[in-house]
Amino acid sequence: MAADAEEEQVLLVSSLRQWDSWKQLQREEVALFSTFAVLFVTMVFFYVGKVLKRKVSNTILLVGLSDAGKTTLFYQLRDGSAHQGSVTSMEPNDDEFILHSESTKKVKIKPVHIVDVPGHARLRPKLDDFLPKTCGLVFVVDALDFMPHLRSAAEYLYEVLTKTVVARKKIPVLLACNKMDKITAHSTDFIRKQLEKEINKLRLTRSAISSADVTSEISLGVEGEPFKFSQCVNQVSTAEMSALNGQVEEVERFIREQVKP
Repeated sequence: MAADAEEEQVLLVSSLRQWDSWKQLQREEVALFSTFAVLFVTMVFFYVGKVLKRKVSNTILLVGLSDAGKTTLFYQLRDGSAHQGSVTSMEPNDDEFILHSESTKKVKIKPVHIVDVPGHARLRPKLDDFLPKTCGLVFVVDALDFMPHLRSAAEYLYEVLTKTVVARKKIPVLLACNKMDKITAHSTDFIRKQLEKEINKLRLTRSAISSADVTSEISLGVEGEPFKFSQCVNQVSTAEMSALNGQVEEVERFIREQVKP
């Protein structure tokens, strides 16, 4: 009997030790799982934060042919004045500021990074330096002297719209028709339709050339249909403005749609 009691006691002690070992192992597993869970959540938050930070941009590009009014528009947006009137820039005007029309507001406003890209054909490659960080494009057109420069404007706009980064990021484009205060200026509707017709010609001509010889990166429009800006993957809209007289409200509205205050 004493031997049986002693054996039972040994078994009990052994069982208790096994139980303690199992509980300890369970606690270690829970601690390890908690560590991995915390690490996983931390990595997810880090990744999401990095992605969100990368997606948020406040850069607006002013592009278009030389003498269209881009630099005057830049000064109006920043300073509320035209400075020397017609100014041709050979280097990008690059600055971050609160729009002049918002400078008197007492609430905190997010500044806008505006880049005036030179319109000279030789200097246009500078556009590619800014596009990856861009959230909006303002393509300035001279509405007064439009027809003599229609082909050149269409070619430049075609080049912009067919860039991979513009299509991939769906960067919105505003066709800002300048000098609309002049009686003989063409209407925004006329300018839009003429640019669509000219881009359609370019599209048909370039689609007939070997892809190895085409500099554009993507195709525009719908095959078999006349080109319309509504067919673009990104939004293309129009606006009236007079940079010299400071009538740039529609451009400012477009900017603030892309860069929330």
